Amino acid sequence: MIRKLALAAILAAGLGATQATAETIKLGNVAELSGSGATVGKAWTDAITMGVEEINAAGGVLGKQIELSTYDSQTDAQTSRALVQKAIDDGAFMILGTVYSGSTIVNMLVTQQQGIPQIVGSEAPAITQKGNPYIFRSSFGAHKSMPKIADYLKNGLGISKVAVSWVNNEFGKGGHDAFVKEVTDRGIEVVADVSSEVAQADFAADVAKLKGSGAEAIFVYLHEEESARILRELRKQGVEVPIVGESTLLNQKVVELAGEAANGIMGHVGLTVDAPNPEIQAFGKAFSEKFGYKADHNAMKGYVAIYAAKTALERAGELDRQKVADTLHSMTVKVSDVPNILLDVSWDETGEVSRESFLVEIQDGKSVVKDTLPAN
Repeated sequence: MIRKLALAAILAAGLGATQATAETIKLGNVAELSGSGATVGKAWTDAITMGVEEINAAGGVLGKQIELSTYDSQTDAQTSRALVQKAIDDGAFMILGTVYSGSTIVNMLVTQQQGIPQIVGSEAPAITQKGNPYIFRSSFGAHKSMPKIADYLKNGLGISKVAVSWVNNEFGKGGHDAFVKEVTDRGIEVVADVSSEVAQADFAADVAKLKGSGAEAIFVYLHEEESARILRELRKQGVEVPIVGESTLLNQKVVELAGEAANGIMGHVGLTVDAPNPEIQAFGKAFSEKFGYKADHNAMKGYVAIYAAKTALERAGELDRQKVADTLHSMTVKVSDVPNILLDVSWDETGEVSRESFLVEIQDGKSVVKDTLPAN
């Protein structure tokens, strides 16, 4: 491992020297622009594009304009790996994306081997637990958000029995395992544990199991379209216990697809444009005016990613990939210094983020922030 990391550092320094003579700073954005993750990848990419335009209009970074190239992973892990290599071959100094955890787990090995800093929107805990010194998140890993949800179930709702619905892939398994651990540690019994497949269309049988479990609340951890489908089925079968989730369940896209079935759901979100922070409100307004739709947490993750990259480059002071990666580790950025970072945020030695987050409830088709939670 030490030999590999040393090789990565040498490659990073060498490739960085090439970049130092260029007139632009090339960034590669590898995202899910088609396939099942297209909605996610579009929001992520639109926000990064907006951020790059803002940065370039303000003079760029280190006296250079950012040159962004975007690659469509097709929501396929092996395709994403090939495209990360292509972006590097095309001269990318850093990589942004992917968002889907199953892709990031595969493609981050490419950037690690070549010493390329990579900022992702993925949430599976394993991503920052593999000792990769070049991987960084712009959103919480599930192991950071689940303690907040478990506390809410225990202390906010007084729940003692919970049922879990989760998607059986890297994202879902990571979130499921973290959630079960946190609720179990707090004495909450998991009385139903129901997994489903990506793009599953029929949730009738799943909901029957959840409803018949005797659970006092149901925790849903699926992708956007599947979340909307299960919400409609839960309402169809007359489920009345609280339905709780994490950022994806409370995503604007889910609310739009589920319609009235989304009303009353609640949970924890790491980022929301409905937060009462002036910087977030300004971002949400600018995004909606530019793209004609409401920004969700995936858009905010992309926006934070590009401004994290900008800040790390400026603090490193030169186009040296190893210095940029070293800067990102343990970097703290305050809104008072960089308003576009949206919330005060810190990165630890593993690339994990820490910042405030929110408890949200959907009321009349809109997200209502019920509480602001401290960083953990």
